[in-house]
Amino acid sequence: MTLKALGLVSALALAAAMGLSACSTTTGGSAMTPPAIAPAPGPEAVDVHTHARPEIARVVDVALDLTADFNAKTLAGTATLDILAIPGANEIVLDIRDLDIQDVRDAAGQPLRYVVGDNDAVLGQPLTVYFPAFAANERRKITIRYSTRPNAAALQWLSPSQTAGGQKPYLFSQGQAILTRTWVPTQDSPGIRQTYSARITAPEDLTVVMSADHLTPNGERAANGMKTWRFRMDNPIPPYLIALGVGDIAFAPFDGRTGVWTEPSRLRAAQWELEPTAQMVTAAEKLYGPYRWGRYDLLVLPPSFPFGGMENPKLTFATPTIIAGDRSLVSLVAHELAHSWSGNLVTNATWNDFWLNEGFTVYFENRIMESVYGHDRAMQEQVLGWDSLQDTLKSLPAADTRLHLDLKGRDPDDGMNDIAYEKGALFLRTIERTVGRDRFDAWLRGYFDRNAYRPMTTAMFLQDIRDNLIKGDAGLESQLQMDAWVYQPGLPSNAVAPVSHAFEPVDAAAVAFFKDKGPASAIPWADWNTQQRQRFLGWRPEGLRTGADWLTTAQLADLERTLNLANEGNAELTFAWLQIALAHRYQPSVATAEKFLTSQGRRKFVLPLFQTLWNEGDWGRSNARRIYAEARPLYHPVTSGSVDQLVGRP
Repeated sequence: MTLKALGLVSALALAAAMGLSACSTTTGGSAMTPPAIAPAPGPEAVDVHTHARPEIARVVDVALDLTADFNAKTLAGTATLDILAIPGANEIVLDIRDLDIQDVRDAAGQPLRYVVGDNDAVLGQPLTVYFPAFAANERRKITIRYSTRPNAAALQWLSPSQTAGGQKPYLFSQGQAILTRTWVPTQDSPGIRQTYSARITAPEDLTVVMSADHLTPNGERAANGMKTWRFRMDNPIPPYLIALGVGDIAFAPFDGRTGVWTEPSRLRAAQWELEPTAQMVTAAEKLYGPYRWGRYDLLVLPPSFPFGGMENPKLTFATPTIIAGDRSLVSLVAHELAHSWSGNLVTNATWNDFWLNEGFTVYFENRIMESVYGHDRAMQEQVLGWDSLQDTLKSLPAADTRLHLDLKGRDPDDGMNDIAYEKGALFLRTIERTVGRDRFDAWLRGYFDRNAYRPMTTAMFLQDIRDNLIKGDAGLESQLQMDAWVYQPGLPSNAVAPVSHAFEPVDAAAVAFFKDKGPASAIPWADWNTQQRQRFLGWRPEGLRTGADWLTTAQLADLERTLNLANEGNAELTFAWLQIALAHRYQPSVATAEKFLTSQGRRKFVLPLFQTLWNEGDWGRSNARRIYAEARPLYHPVTSGSVDQLVGRP
């Protein structure tokens, strides 16, 4: 029977056919037993960003056996997939993009017929594997022999010169949102959770790490100057969290269950900067229950990493731009740690509901920061988030300011903005403010327990909160305006802007300098923390959408010289300064911008700065093209793909 003939079978029918439970209700101990789960039910759970048909046949485990070839810039070997299917299913559809498939075999080593379908610019290609029809309660393995290509969008192969040490090459992966299919042939959907294991062979002078338990911490000798490293992840995870790093890296602990990996020359600085990680894990557990993943370590990557952080389980990948020398940017660690509950444990079933990962995580991050650093610091970061959200609301079409999106036919990266992050968090803070913190915390901890290892949709979230918090209270339902928050554009009438009194002197200083044209020497810069400095540099005259025509060249020079902005070591502050300076075509800032854009590849900084340059006509565009031609080889495809659309490929 073909998949087309089976198309009316629901995800719940698959679960029943396989004897699977939807979720686990065990809450005792330090770790829940992860259930073997079916995809989330309901129309909102249909993932438009996968070719897979998980209601018919689905992958439940991936076993990788790959060799890293730094000369060819390929990973080559096999992926063995464990498959569950309904009775009668005789094919499974996987996701691939730019993979060279050599053969597919069953558990006995016999070849299986397969077809690689037409390429879609966003989704890549379907890989359909055919086999004899499944019997009831049957589980099978298939093995795919394949190789990645040098242009695999999830993988970045760095030359020695692109690393801090300058002596050895480096490889890392970035799978979110739908890039895992460029290095692992599987069903690449966040709603299709999978366990995984891996055997990775690499040059013996490099170390391999993954988002899993390290079964061979020192590696095992292999032939031809190679070493093999083995890993296992027993908790089912969305495939975008399968992550790999290979390079000259070393480890330093914070305590018995947390620590940091990075290049040896940067290890001491990273260990000091990120030492609060251990305290954050303890704070997070006190808020919302046990950390269920064993270790929590960080891998501080080379500068080309395209994001601030990536919440790969057991091993957060992080940008070196958070190493500011004063621990001022460690909220990023709180954010990625919070994903161990919101995102890794309870995951958006599709990218239309990305806010279920990020909105919850921004809320949780702020609670961790409040617990560790106090109420004032947490409120400052809330206000900065609110300011950023207002800019995002102005810049997007109304339909894209809803929490629940329709991204069919679009890249899921289109939904990765402050609507998911800051509007989502503001929604949860609105619920907390309305019902009270104690009541909200009790619901949220229960939400994580009830839905652990489960894909989640907005409809399922709304049902959970109505069943377990609102409980039929019509007045409370009306107060919360939940449907308006998730399904309507903009902000509902019950949205309240956060306030930080720590910003009052900052705003006064900003008005005195930017509006009243006072001297930069009057700015009490040395007395402010990083968040206050960000607030100052983010100030704009009322109604102004860009930075142009409100500062003179003399004022810009005074600001740059007095605050030493050309030599600022904090990436957030450098970025904020350059947004002002470049929008004014302040020529001395071009050298600072060139240094910044060619020394790190974080898309959060890179894309807006190129956009600012691009908006400045011939002056900006000539600088943008020149700088990008130099910078592009540094960038991960996630970043260069975005800038290519703006500047064009050099």
